[in-house]
Amino acid sequence: MKTSHPTRPQPKTPDGEDLLTLKGLKVAYGGIKALKGIDLHVGRGEIVAMIGANGAGKTTTLKTIVRLLPMAEGSITFDGVDLSKLSVEEVVEAGISLVPEGRAIFGGLTVKENLELGAFNHKRRAEMAETIADVVGLFPRIGERMKQEAGTLSGGEQQMLAIGRALMARPSLLLLDEPSLGIAPKLVQQIFEAIAKIAETGTTILLVEQNTRLALKYARRAYVLRTGEIAMTGSTSELAQNEEIKAAYLGG
Repeated sequence: MKTSHPTRPQPKTPDGEDLLTLKGLKVAYGGIKALKGIDLHVGRGEIVAMIGANGAGKTTTLKTIVRLLPMAEGSITFDGVDLSKLSVEEVVEAGISLVPEGRAIFGGLTVKENLELGAFNHKRRAEMAETIADVVGLFPRIGERMKQEAGTLSGGEQQMLAIGRALMARPSLLLLDEPSLGIAPKLVQQIFEAIAKIAETGTTILLVEQNTRLALKYARRAYVLRTGEIAMTGSTSELAQNEEIKAAYLGG
């Protein structure tokens, strides 16, 4: 039975060194300042969460990292590379994959075709079958539905497919935007267990999650965003005991 998961060899950086670093990141939409100077770092192999209310800037941060949104000021460094110089495609090639909010799967294509699209820039396309097998190892439901149109899957199954498609590029850093949104609780648990397994392979994960309890359970550290700024940061165990966090996000 296969035990590997679809990740590329991890960057050869010393233990404890940051894989992703954001410094003074500012993003504006017209006259609206969406990010007002974000400082954030993610160490190799960590699961780091971003939590906060809608409109706090969490999704904007993820989209800016992968160059879907332009940055006004600041820097984004990934494994020593300045991402501001790269295109979206080059960011993927560098080792970053984003699973967007809403999943953005191709409903008229089969599950297998969606997975294959995730490897569009795969230099080692001969490994595609092996990578698909690894995804199926994580999400057996996907393996049972390879010939099914993706649009006929349940919300949870579509989320599994979206994560699997992102893993087809063998990323070193996986960005997840609201993986539990609109999904039945039973499948949410399966998805987060798979996220934990992905992290166990050494893949670094930056997680945006509306379910604060889940985020604090599975992540090592977290950042609390408020109106485009970092309001608080710390270990998830510390934040889970913080009275302000409990009142705002954990129901008291």
